[in-house]
Amino acid sequence: MLAKQTAIYFIANIFSAGFGLLNTVVFTRIFAVEAFGAYLLGLAFSTLLATIMSSALKLSIMREQARGDGTDVRETALATLLVLSPAAPLAYGAARLAHFEPDVAATSVLLAYAVILFDTSQELLRAEQKAASVMRGTILRAILVSVLGIACASIAATGAMLLASSALAFLLSAVAFWRIAWGAARPRFDRARIVATIANGLPLTLSLTLLALAGMADRFLLAGLVGVAAAGEFGASFDLVRQALIIPAISIASAFVPMTVRLLATQGREEARAHLGKCLELLLAITLPACVGFALVSPQIADLVLGPQFRETARWAMPVLAMAVVFQILTQQYLHTSFLLSNRNSFYLANTGSILLFNLVASTLLIHRFGLAGAVWGRLAAEVFGCAQACALSRLAFAMPLPLGRLARVGAATAAMAAAVYCLSAQAAALPPALALALLVATGVAVYAVIALIFDLAEMRELVGALARRRAARVPAE
Repeated sequence: MLAKQTAIYFIANIFSAGFGLLNTVVFTRIFAVEAFGAYLLGLAFSTLLATIMSSALKLSIMREQARGDGTDVRETALATLLVLSPAAPLAYGAARLAHFEPDVAATSVLLAYAVILFDTSQELLRAEQKAASVMRGTILRAILVSVLGIACASIAATGAMLLASSALAFLLSAVAFWRIAWGAARPRFDRARIVATIANGLPLTLSLTLLALAGMADRFLLAGLVGVAAAGEFGASFDLVRQALIIPAISIASAFVPMTVRLLATQGREEARAHLGKCLELLLAITLPACVGFALVSPQIADLVLGPQFRETARWAMPVLAMAVVFQILTQQYLHTSFLLSNRNSFYLANTGSILLFNLVASTLLIHRFGLAGAVWGRLAAEVFGCAQACALSRLAFAMPLPLGRLARVGAATAAMAAAVYCLSAQAAALPPALALALLVATGVAVYAVIALIFDLAEMRELVGALARRRAARVPAE
């Protein structure tokens, strides 16, 4: 069940990442650095607003709808969304106070509301383990974001136009899957339940808001201290790295978190912990080699994917940012599950508040001294700090298993892969970027796959054997 749902989510997110890559290729060539920087700042603001307004609802859906005991929170969720919707003028005012141009401020708020509708619908489908519907919704949204973005960019290559096209894409995708996610639900204004939903999710909302701020503080600091163009260069590099590497982690977490909630409720703590140990091995067996490999082939990716104005920064920044994403994945996709399972929402707040404070101080000092490079190294330092603190806090909440023996095998396989790719790097540097990237990736995948089978990482032998038996069953006997 875990492997099947992970595979579905992975396919959906890979499809989304493919179109995201297309967006990066096109947009970093169409837009000037300043315009792209304005778009990235508006997108960051939209993410922050969506986090503030929808985190409590998502928590309620994950805790109650995922139980599978007949609990239905959809009517209350719809009512809560309507109660929160009049905050739009305040959000626009906040964007203007952040020195956004009027059109960028308006489209940023519009995008935030569209994201809320889409993400809440997707959360309902995930909670009910309707992975295929989540996949179709993700694919539709990815296609629309790309198609509408390219169409609008041909009309006016401005950050506001790109934000508006993204908002339309999220809105149309939410409408397309509304019936599947929400059924015949209608808003039910039960004041006590709405207040309880918001109150119960307040610690998580505050912590995720702080986490979002921690994730975007460096680009706002760059915009203020160095300029919007520097924020655009940094954002292009970091978003490319994160988009490419976070997809497998989200796919795995989307499958194992609801299953862990159900296991804890039905079979107890030890079964949940045993399940989590396997999940961590699977998570790192996929994401660690991806992050290390991305760091090693960053020069080829920068030359192949990004526009000329963004490449020089990306060649040296992406390897550092790829390592930062490793720690971000461990924190957000694994260790934070401890706080969900133990209902210790205040721990989200403690962890993310500390990350934000650390990031603000470190990035401000480093950016002031080193400019754009300071933001890159400040990001790595903040993610390492956040992961270490989340690990310590999880010991006090729901102790997350750390199967050191399994993780050591993942590390050894990754090291062997990295050594093979590094040995070919000098020869690959003389090749065209596309050919060099293909050679290095193929080598890394081949080496890692062989060692993963030898070490039986994440029970890979059983999976490969099952696939082989299924294929053999489809071949008619002679």
